[in-house]
Amino acid sequence: MRTNRAWRLIARPEGLFKPTDFAWSEEPVPDLADGQVLVRQIHLSLDPTNRGWANQGATYLPAQPLGSVMRGLGLGVVEESRHPSFAPGDYVQGMLGWQLYHVSDGSDIRRFDRDPRLPLDAYLAVLGHIGATAYFGLLDIGQPRAGETLVVSGAAGAVGSLVGQIGKIHGCRVVVIGGTDEKCRWVTEDLGFDAAVNYKTGPVGRRLRRACPSGIDVFFDNVGGDVLDTALTLINLRARIVVCGMISQYNEAVPPPGPRFLVNLLTKRARMEGFIVFDYATRYPEAFAALAGWMAEGRLRYAVDLIEGLERAPEAINRLFAGKNTGKLIVRVSAEGEA
Repeated sequence: MRTNRAWRLIARPEGLFKPTDFAWSEEPVPDLADGQVLVRQIHLSLDPTNRGWANQGATYLPAQPLGSVMRGLGLGVVEESRHPSFAPGDYVQGMLGWQLYHVSDGSDIRRFDRDPRLPLDAYLAVLGHIGATAYFGLLDIGQPRAGETLVVSGAAGAVGSLVGQIGKIHGCRVVVIGGTDEKCRWVTEDLGFDAAVNYKTGPVGRRLRRACPSGIDVFFDNVGGDVLDTALTLINLRARIVVCGMISQYNEAVPPPGPRFLVNLLTKRARMEGFIVFDYATRYPEAFAALAGWMAEGRLRYAVDLIEGLERAPEAINRLFAGKNTGKLIVRVSAEGEA
């Protein structure tokens, strides 16, 4: 009999996640009923949205009940199936949770065809919800045009690093905001972005103004707070501000004051729009085809911050909020070829 190992959310976090917010559980995997699938998780994605899901109130999903397996996206392989659309050996992505095994009715997973030339982690770092977020957020909401200046906050993270590269592919001048000199060097020297500003080494406004002498046409925001406020002072006529994330605020008990320069949306006739990637689920194949093509051409690269072992997930999640990760933060839950 298989044993499932899982982290359950048992307390609403205050500030950063703490070990006492979770409880480790081990219990037998139940027998499948007709129409069910058993998935063994290989890679678990850790994302800023995990923090919102753990709160008392609903986000774009209902609040997670205390005592349930911590919600999380991941990929894995079908071990057993009594569902007509899935067979043992199929690779799937979906809401697998912080656990080794997930029993699904098929509604929360999707099958994908693995390209043997690609590492499996590429399907979380690029060819999954992260890549779709970067693709639709920039191209549908940001609508960049060749020659425009694109500014990306959180640019060394999973989404931001892809957004900047897609911007370059579409002919933009790309300026990014990061949290360490090492990250700024990575995105400029390795990914080819035009300029990078370390927001921790001095006033962002003056340095961002120097990096954007022609102003900002598209701002892709993963951070919010003061960074967003600063970008709003530099937007051009008809600028587009893409609200992807507000990671600077997720651990605040009391919401901080809002941006002071929203009046610039009026005077510059600009547009500021948020989005949730799941709204684009029916169009995922479009994004994945484009992203895979750019990877094959060598025009799109990614980095992975890999954490070994499901037991480390509660401590690893806070790497996102401390800015310690470069690229996609992933927990390896089990070996790819494990029986």
